[in-house]
Amino acid sequence: MFRLLGVLVTVLSAITAAVVTWPQFFRLERTSPFAQIVSLRGLLLAVFAAVLVAMLLLAIAAPLRGFALSMAVVAFIAAGANGAILVVRGTAGDALPEATETSIRVMTWNTAGAATSAETIARTAVAMDAHIVALPETTVETGEQVAIAMREMDHRMWVHHAEFPGWDAQSTTILISPELGDYAVIDSSQDGSSNTSTVPSAVAMPVDGSGPIVVAVHAVAPRTDDMENWRDDLQWLADQCAVDGVIMAGDFNATIDNMAGLGVDGADLGFCTDAAAATGAGAVGTWSTEFPALLGAPIDHVMVSEGWEPTGALVLRSLDEAGSDHRPLVVQLEPTG
Repeated sequence: MFRLLGVLVTVLSAITAAVVTWPQFFRLERTSPFAQIVSLRGLLLAVFAAVLVAMLLLAIAAPLRGFALSMAVVAFIAAGANGAILVVRGTAGDALPEATETSIRVMTWNTAGAATSAETIARTAVAMDAHIVALPETTVETGEQVAIAMREMDHRMWVHHAEFPGWDAQSTTILISPELGDYAVIDSSQDGSSNTSTVPSAVAMPVDGSGPIVVAVHAVAPRTDDMENWRDDLQWLADQCAVDGVIMAGDFNATIDNMAGLGVDGADLGFCTDAAAATGAGAVGTWSTEFPALLGAPIDHVMVSEGWEPTGALVLRSLDEAGSDHRPLVVQLEPTG
């Protein structure tokens, strides 16, 4: 009886491990709780490693040895699979290449409203030599303060935004360098007629049509009562990346795993690919700053369509005490056309 129960537990554990490790195979990548669990793949690896150690210790007891060793095999395979995925996506993200005459840098930082000072945002953006700065949960007033501070550091930016009625989280601000030309946020972003569901994104178009389309992203978090809105937001974002020359940056509240099936022709989301994953930093967590970066969730992204080649990505881990629960992500891009 005990042996049968042990076999049943082992089989169920193996199935569970497979589902949480690769939910997209079972089409559960956007279904609770698997969507949330797979977002913390580094933490998942740590859990499976802990189970492996515990089962090996339990195997010392002869009556439990068979069960413990079979469970250890399950944990070993699951830990190895998660570790391999993390390695393939990249765990670096600690440096950017030298900027060239044609490169641009894109920075995104969910600032958690007033938790992060305008001065800190400005100094970080200037230090990173950012041409585009996407700031979810940042009011236009704070964005203007950031732009003023950056101007005083000889780094001019134009401020654009989209907002829904409410507190700071209902605002998304984007700063764009005059070097990229004049921009305007489209009407549907401003009036909410075509936008993410609960917190706003901002689609900025070049006035003369010659620059990249820039989308500052903020998708709703996949809370239990917001799952449908979250899925709709990801589909809406995929639809925004339907042409060449798009740069999307912000808090997607989703990892690459959650986006499975939403990419076209091998891309990650619509026709866009994730710049961090393409440059060896796709597994570095940007949320939450309470976790070490490799145990966190990489839910902040810079994504680009044809016309841009990512050459480097940097997750700033030195600002974990700056106020926000997100880490800034900076990506360097080169035009391919």
